Amino acid sequence: MKKHLQTTLIHAPRNAPQYILTVQPPVFRASTIIFKNTDALINRHWTDDYDYSYGTHGTPTTFTLADNIAHIEGGDYCLLTPSGLSAINLVNSCFLNHGDEVWVADNIYGPNMEHLRNLESRYGVVVKVYNPIDANTFQPTEKTKLIWLEAAGSVTLEFPDLINLVKKAKQTKVLTALDNTWGAGLAFNAFDFSSEHLSVDLTVHALTKYPSGGGDILMGSLVTQNKKLHLQLLRMHAIQGIAISGDDAAQIQRSLASMQLRYTQQSNSASTLLHWFKKQSEFIQVLHPADESSAGHHYWKDVCKDEQSAGLISVIFKPEYSMSDIRQFCDALQLFKLGFSWGGPMSLIMLYDLKNMRTLEHTHLQQGLLVRFCIGLEHPTDLIQDIESALKQLRQKTIPSE
Repeated sequence: MKKHLQTTLIHAPRNAPQYILTVQPPVFRASTIIFKNTDALINRHWTDDYDYSYGTHGTPTTFTLADNIAHIEGGDYCLLTPSGLSAINLVNSCFLNHGDEVWVADNIYGPNMEHLRNLESRYGVVVKVYNPIDANTFQPTEKTKLIWLEAAGSVTLEFPDLINLVKKAKQTKVLTALDNTWGAGLAFNAFDFSSEHLSVDLTVHALTKYPSGGGDILMGSLVTQNKKLHLQLLRMHAIQGIAISGDDAAQIQRSLASMQLRYTQQSNSASTLLHWFKKQSEFIQVLHPADESSAGHHYWKDVCKDEQSAGLISVIFKPEYSMSDIRQFCDALQLFKLGFSWGGPMSLIMLYDLKNMRTLEHTHLQQGLLVRFCIGLEHPTDLIQDIESALKQLRQKTIPSE
């Protein structure tokens, strides 16, 4: 039967074969997914490894990326979310109930703390704070359900006593969730990071950073080796209607091939800048896990066997420099741009006043204002020249007039 043109525009008379072998996998964009027959409809189950029933559950594009992220991080199961923070929030909403205790490091990612404080005030979740470099400050009770780990802290870059914190959590059957954005699955394997083969229960990862690599895609992931945990998260993932774009997934998938190379280059550039930073008189403290004077350095050496680290360095200016001085320094930089995040091609800076960011007393941190440098893919010599130029302007402004 001959069909009207309008119908053939929807139901094409011919369909090209769907699969060819290409360097990059094809991109599927789907909300509705067509079932082959009623058997496929009736016999599907939400726990299937590849549940092709609706776009929110996944497509070959999103499942391919999820499988690759799980492999990079050393896990077996992966869920994708629209951002790193949404992955964090999914964990909190999945595993915390009224009266439950959750322990967080004092250097925790700020929006995670804000979300937990919101759960505390509205739903009666109890938030406890520990010192990440002192496992003795983590004192779980029978009400403790979850501990958040961050290796390293995203602003002051302390590498935690990961081994002893995880041991203590396992002894008391506390769920361990690691924000693995800094390590990216490359600095160490969160599911096998010690001679005793210790493992966290799950990781979250802001794929916005190193996996994306371009500073233009938002996405997060949750990875675990435990199928029971995965299914709990998967159920909450579905209930909340969490979904990602196939186009965004394809962009990150394309960037994975260069991820290790970019991470290594930025790590090496950060090492070059670290040695230079330590010679500058304006800084009272330089913070980086590879520096022997930095808090948690020996924990970093125990876990990061290849001595890899993200391209982040923080410096604390001497107390005589005011916020106005530091703002002028930041504004004088040309290659370093003022912006949140890291892992992209462009180097970034962000300034912080630690007095407004800490709950506990951290004696290892000097008094002063902090600037975090996120090293991009520029040549380190050019980055040093950029900082040196901004420091010269700072020095001129602080020279007392005669």
